[in-house]
Amino acid sequence: MSEQPLPWYQAGLRFTCTQCGNCCTGAPGYVWVNDREIEALAALLEMSVEEFERLYVRRVGIRKSLREFPNGDCVFFDSQTRRCTVYEQRPRQCRTWPFWDSNLRSPEAWRRTCEVCPGSGQGRLYSLEEIEIQRNIIHL
Repeated sequence: MSEQPLPWYQAGLRFTCTQCGNCCTGAPGYVWVNDREIEALAALLEMSVEEFERLYVRRVGIRKSLREFPNGDCVFFDSQTRRCTVYEQRPRQCRTWPFWDSNLRSPEAWRRTCEVCPGSGQGRLYSLEEIEIQRNIIHL
């Protein structure tokens, strides 16, 4: 069996969150959540899981996603402060940005990510191992 070639980002990639809110806003999409994340968010907001799901979660087929405002912004994005109101319990999808499969597919995909995210390509250098750990948490 032959060894897998190293990915194009084998020397690592830079990222430092600038808390700009760009990844929380914009076109409609999905912030996938699992039961554990829902429980943690409900506890943070001091409400039951049932109430949390009724207010903040929508079903998409067999999956669950956080709701969005009509403009596509995440329901937990505060447009006044441009901050996440549940940052300490944000879902794994948010925690692993920008190290998603879709952003790592090619150098061009990473360049596009850097165009929309001012922290991508800047700041702390993440090693290949750190990137792969993040990339494997959720596949987007």
